Parts: sequence; C-alpha cells; structure tokens
Amino acid sequence: MSAILNDAALDQLFRSARSYSNFLPQAIDDDTIKALYDLLKWGPTAFNAQPARYIVLRTEEAKQRLAPALSEKNRTKTIAAPATVIIAHDKRFFDQLPSQFPAYDAKPLFEANPALVEPTAVRNSSLQGAYLILAARALGLDAGPLSGFDANAVNAEFFADGQHAVNFIVNLGYGDPASLFARSPRLNFDQAVTLL
Repeated sequence: MSAILNDAALDQLFRSARSYSNFLPQAIDDDTIKALYDLLKWGPTAFNAQPARYIVLRTEEAKQRLAPALSEKNRTKTIAAPATVIIAHDKRFFDQLPSQFPAYDAKPLFEANPALVEPTAVRNSSLQGAYLILAARALGLDAGPLSGFDANAVNAEFFADGQHAVNFIVNLGYGDPASLFARSPRLNFDQAVTLL
C-alpha cells in the first residue's frame, strides 16, 4: 500500500492550489514541459487509450492564432500566460490500442461501435487534462483552465485534419498571488456525497 502524502504535498496539489488568471513573467522551458507530460501520462484511462493530444503554445505568434477563438475575458490572460495548452482528443485513439493495451485486441470494439468513440475520447481526455493540472501543480506550476472559447474556431485553426477536436484549454505559469481573490466555497460532504 502506498504511503499517504504529507500535508505540504496535499496542500500544493489541492487545498492551497488555486486557479490563476494572471501569471508572473517567467517562461516555462522545454524540460519542464517534458517533465509535465512524463508525469501526466501515467494517469489511468479506459483501455489505457490515452486519447488526449496536447498543443503547447508559448510564442506570441502561436497565441495570436488562438486569440480569435477566445472569449473577450479569456483573450488577454491567455496571450499573457507563459504557456497555453490546448487539450484535444484523437478520434482515432483506438488505432493505438494494439500497442498500448496488450491485454486483448480492443480495437475492434471501437471500430464496430462508432457511438463508443466520442464519449470514450472526451471522457478520458478530460481525465488527462485533469492529470495535466495536477502534474503542473506537482512541478511547482500554476494552472488556469478555461472553457470560454469557440470550439469550432479552435478546431478549424489547429485541427483541420478533422481527426482531433479540442476539449478544453489550460493556461500554465507561475501564478501571480497578487491577482487572487477570496477563494470560492466548495460543497460540503453531505451536499455532494451519498454513501450507500
């Protein structure tokens, strides 16, 4: 059995972690982006399918490609963020199953049931996006997930092949604590959990 993480680690991942809109002007280097992926890739997905695909935008030119698709409130903070990750899902994720899920041949399950593809891809790429946020926090980064964007415009600009589709977007960097406001409340146990 694994040991319980100490309070400092739990605080960094959850209790003290915040979603940031504003970040300090500190770049995120290639090694940190690689370390981020090397952590998040271990999170579980159905059939070990790993449908998420990531486009990391760090240059002004790349951010300007995304800017027209963003809501007005999200545009300024995204352009200013040190890195922005477009988390998408691969609609042909099952092509990788023979090498990624050797337990049995699961690829025909999706080929024969097209209605299973989209929900599996979206659900599991959402999980992988959450793993990205936790991995970022574990590496000392802060995250600002957002969904205020025109998905069709993002797909047209970045996924014109039609094989991939955006799920959501996460800004990454070192959060500016001066930009934080009072933390919003969370539902209590009795409001959110039913024990049967």
